Amino acid sequence: MKKPTLERRISVGNLPQALLGYAVGCYECHGLNPGIHRDNFKHMGNSINVVVTPSDCKTCHPAEAGQFEGSKKAYAYKDLMENSVYRMLVGTITGVKRIDSGKIATDKPSEMTLHETCLGCHGTKVDSNGMKTITTRLGKIEIPDLTNWPNQGVGRVNPDGSRGSCSACHARHAFSIGMARKPYTCSQCHLEPDVPAWNVYEESKHGDILFSKYQEWNFDSVPWVMGKDFKAPSCSACHNSLLVSASGDIVAERTHDFGSRLWVRLFGLIYSHAQPKSGDTTIIKNKDGLPLPATFAGQPASEYLIDKSEQGKRLRAFENICNGCHSTQWIEGHFAKLDNTVKETDEMTLAATKLMTEAWEEGMEDKTNPFDETLEKMWAGQWLFYSNSVRYASAMTGAPDYTSFKNGWWYMSENLQHMKDWIELRKELKEKH
Repeated sequence: MKKPTLERRISVGNLPQALLGYAVGCYECHGLNPGIHRDNFKHMGNSINVVVTPSDCKTCHPAEAGQFEGSKKAYAYKDLMENSVYRMLVGTITGVKRIDSGKIATDKPSEMTLHETCLGCHGTKVDSNGMKTITTRLGKIEIPDLTNWPNQGVGRVNPDGSRGSCSACHARHAFSIGMARKPYTCSQCHLEPDVPAWNVYEESKHGDILFSKYQEWNFDSVPWVMGKDFKAPSCSACHNSLLVSASGDIVAERTHDFGSRLWVRLFGLIYSHAQPKSGDTTIIKNKDGLPLPATFAGQPASEYLIDKSEQGKRLRAFENICNGCHSTQWIEGHFAKLDNTVKETDEMTLAATKLMTEAWEEGMEDKTNPFDETLEKMWAGQWLFYSNSVRYASAMTGAPDYTSFKNGWWYMSENLQHMKDWIELRKELKEKH
């Protein structure tokens, strides 16, 4: 609390009286807010919560918890499982398949399968089924019987009603800022083929510098001094860390809303689009009536997305980070290239969608579930894997294999041709019969 503001690792103005005389130990975190925790139980005379949640962490980190609370990461479980389109995709992928009367039938995915697949990153819904007895070295004890636990998914719904898991990035029980700043932490979830951030970073020039020189850097320094503590960005440098120049000027404020510095959302759903205004993307309804940020024809649901003014503001702030190492001409050239990549990959998605629409209209595929038939899987791969790969590689620069051949332009072009050939074959077979 006596440190200068920029050097503080907590954002609270005044600590609760009950914590003032203590260092952080087990009980200081696991004993908070027992009245709202459905996972609270009596243990050795103390009231203990099994799950430490963002509502507990905000006792000392209210600014960080508040920023996170409204973010897409905090809503990761809800945005996936309460969106009818995404839920259909999840169920189609992870449901057990059976052959029924010569056709493939898909069962509803089990909770355990969801837990170890999509919800491993997005988070589960953890609740208490009452108490159960377990045997320990100290004898039998009663503990809460928790559903969908353990889990550290970033949008986990917790027994106290809060959303998120701070340990998704700050692994328990060190909660190291240095660990959270290293790209290995992000690589747990941001992987190819759908979100290939780690893979393109690993191949990029920034990644090359970090992996070659990181042992010389200070990942624990607060604030993080550009050019001194580190000399190439990791994920956190661009997306959320407090950065200062060598002279001590603030380059970027710390944030735990990981989308707040971004102007465009590269993740194709099914097209790239302006960042959503709210982390709760289930509120979005496009002109087709679907909970997607754009229609299948590419028209954005603009009323739910940030406007051009906000996009420009965020882009300029992001360019200011780049300017810590790069010239204006370099930066302008990079983002002009990214703008072009976004435009062209969306055009490739639109081309695939036109073919898909043709197949739906002619009854070649059933649109009831747009993810379960052969052509539909090709179509989804166009935007979920190939377009995303090209955009991520372009944004993070210096990973040309991912824009070219590794799930890049080669596969976008090949996939489009396969879709066209498949439709023509179906037409030919229909004419013969």
